[in-house]
Amino acid sequence: MSDSRNDRGQQPAFPEEAPVRRTRFSLILLIPVLAILISGWLAWKHFATRGPEITITFDTADGLTPGQTQVKNKAVTLGTVQEITLSRDMRHVSVKVQMNANSAHILTDSTRFWVVRPRINGASITGLDTLISGAYIAIDPGTSGQHYQTEFRGLEAAPGVRSDQPGTTFWLVSPALGSLGEGAPVFFRDVPVGDVLGYTMPPGGEGPIVVQVFIKAPYDHYLRTDSRFWNVSGIQVGLGAGGLKVQMQSLQALFSGGVAFGLPDNRNAINAPVAPANSVFKLYTSQADAESARYHQRLRVVTYIDTSVKGLAAGSQVSLFGLQVGTVTSVKLQMPSPQAQPKVRVEMQIEPERMMPEWNESQLARAKEYLAAFVANGLRASVQSASFLTGESLIGLQFVKNTPPVTMTYEGDIAVLPSQPGGMDGIMESVSTITDKIAAMPLTQIGEHVNDLIAHADGRLNSREVTQSLVALRNSLQNLDALSKNANQHLPELMTALQGTLTNAQTLLGAYGGDTDFHRSLQGMITQMTQMARSLRFLTDYLGHHPSALITGRRN
Repeated sequence: MSDSRNDRGQQPAFPEEAPVRRTRFSLILLIPVLAILISGWLAWKHFATRGPEITITFDTADGLTPGQTQVKNKAVTLGTVQEITLSRDMRHVSVKVQMNANSAHILTDSTRFWVVRPRINGASITGLDTLISGAYIAIDPGTSGQHYQTEFRGLEAAPGVRSDQPGTTFWLVSPALGSLGEGAPVFFRDVPVGDVLGYTMPPGGEGPIVVQVFIKAPYDHYLRTDSRFWNVSGIQVGLGAGGLKVQMQSLQALFSGGVAFGLPDNRNAINAPVAPANSVFKLYTSQADAESARYHQRLRVVTYIDTSVKGLAAGSQVSLFGLQVGTVTSVKLQMPSPQAQPKVRVEMQIEPERMMPEWNESQLARAKEYLAAFVANGLRASVQSASFLTGESLIGLQFVKNTPPVTMTYEGDIAVLPSQPGGMDGIMESVSTITDKIAAMPLTQIGEHVNDLIAHADGRLNSREVTQSLVALRNSLQNLDALSKNANQHLPELMTALQGTLTNAQTLLGAYGGDTDFHRSLQGMITQMTQMARSLRFLTDYLGHHPSALITGRRN
């Protein structure tokens, strides 16, 4: 039996265990862990911040780039374009946009999208910032509380009004649009206060055109229920008493058109109620037509013209003493029969409120009485020229003197005014009347009598009797001249003799004094001689200054 002890009696020796070293944590192991954590966080953030995917349909994808074009509102990014595809019918494009998570609540059926590009609309230029940054899709959230949706039809142009812009929308009706277009400005006292949103054609193309306008706050409170709109598109040129007038509302209105409105011209305008939203107003062609609309009373009148009515049309003025009192409503040519002479029927509307501001509807019968009295006093209607430059005409009402009395008639409820030629036609008719009277005169016979008279006058002047009469007249004038000279020479001697006679008479009167008949007769003779001496003195002085008075007589 072997013994495990050695010879010395000790335990056998075993090999010693190797020392064990603890493994240390390496930082290299953190890299994959951090990578996993960051990837997880990024994945979580991607899915947590990722919003819905929507599809927007546009007519063209001009300026849009997948992965770059963004959806913005007020310069804040709300999404990015992911994909652009062409529709199957190849008429439009579908743009898929990945929206942010915080934009899901604004995706409703009232949300609107449009592409912002550089645009020139009339005189306004928008989207210039996209020349550097590129085009982007703008979004208008619309009103809240609508139905959620992810498919939209994009607008081809920016809407005229944003949902967050305060203001009111109104409607205008007009028979013609003119140069008025979308985006045209709306003016109040020459201040732009709104825009034209668009227009709608009537069904079938008949009827007035409906124009939608938006007026910003607080200017929408200036619009009253009886306010009036008028067109201010382009340039208005007029020739009146003040000369040539050129009016342009603004440069933008020149290119894109524009409309304007104002407060009514009456004392109750400030108390009129504010027009509610979506109110309908009539759009007048000019400010003058809009101002005429405040006259509500109308008196229908018609006249018949048998001369030229060139330049006269519906809308022309009816004037009395040069002031407008009405408007022409229609001008029509009438030919009732081959035997009757054709005439032009001119229908008008007289506005009594232009002459009497306090006129009311109950006084319309009085207006007819006034008109009948005026016609009896010679009121006549005629076509007159309003402007020689433009050729425009008007109906002038004037009182004609020495006209036969006429009683006004009626066509139903329309008063018929008598007419007479006016303007150049009236002048030509007067000239024609004068020439007719001249033509009726026996000018040939008058000429013959004048020739005979001249011939007889020449014979009389050349006769012997006339020659002898002229010679005798010349001799008489020479004798009168000599007599005048002798009178001037002998009058002083005559005055001296007369003075001596008066002195002797005074001496004789003194010698035979007393109250006898001889004394009284002598006294009367002296008085008469004194008066004669005074007269001779006056005659001498007058002949000294006017010696020709002996021939021509005394001049007063």
